[in-house]
Amino acid sequence: MKTTQNYSRIIAGTMTWGNWGRGLSEPEIIKLMQHCLNVGITTFDHADIYGGYTNEAMFGAAFANSGISREDMQLITKCGIQHVCKARDNKIGHYQYNKEYIVSSVHQSLKNLKTDYIDFLLLHRPSPLMHPLEISEAIYQLKKEGKIIDFGVSNFTPSQIQMIETAVPVLGNQVEFSLTQNSVMYDGTLDDCITNKRMAMAWSSLGSYFKEKNEQTTRIKEALGVLVEKYNATEDQLLLAWVLKHPAVVFPVIGTANLERITAAVNALEIKLELEDWFVLLKASQGHPVP
Repeated sequence: MKTTQNYSRIIAGTMTWGNWGRGLSEPEIIKLMQHCLNVGITTFDHADIYGGYTNEAMFGAAFANSGISREDMQLITKCGIQHVCKARDNKIGHYQYNKEYIVSSVHQSLKNLKTDYIDFLLLHRPSPLMHPLEISEAIYQLKKEGKIIDFGVSNFTPSQIQMIETAVPVLGNQVEFSLTQNSVMYDGTLDDCITNKRMAMAWSSLGSYFKEKNEQTTRIKEALGVLVEKYNATEDQLLLAWVLKHPAVVFPVIGTANLERITAAVNALEIKLELEDWFVLLKASQGHPVP
């Protein structure tokens, strides 16, 4: 990969830590951060909009009182989505990627997270109105000032990345990827990461398996029943192992705040799915044999 930082293979997603989910207290956040670090998860994934623009500051306050060294962790954050909520005077949800906004958004994230630099800044979602030169001016300024180290995108197609790279290198792409939602294996997204040595990150890496009961998840559950015994693993570990086997060397972002499941996610790194078992799960997901 072209990235310069030592990101942990499993990334802790913070989206549900605040008022979009668990509503954790500061002591609970500190305990969660320390547990992640203890089991080898050193990378934390943020976005300015999480919690209605409140999660970063919540995390930053906990970090400032945690005694954790900044050098022991890596921080990812995203910008660009203008969300309709109490914190912003937006009449409609939209995207904003002019130079001034990107720079000001990063400065706000630095203030919120109580840090001097962001390890990986991502543009959160592509905008039809984004212009690579405008974006590059912001990125190069932020890099020169030492405010960000790596620059990447999230939810971008290969052609959108190609357009951005006419002006500035893109080192990673965070996309939705799981056993239940795996279109990025077929639309060129993960191929692009392999070809261009981009860091591939997967949000919602467990997919809809634990959220929905339908024909797809029922088929997957049946297939997992055999594999749980074979690998002496839990269902969520096997779902992660399926994602981890892809040759794009995907970094799953896990959303759980449960300490036991966080530990289990790290242990999933030790599971080596056999080739045919990987395809057994793919067949269960698709509902038909692999062509």
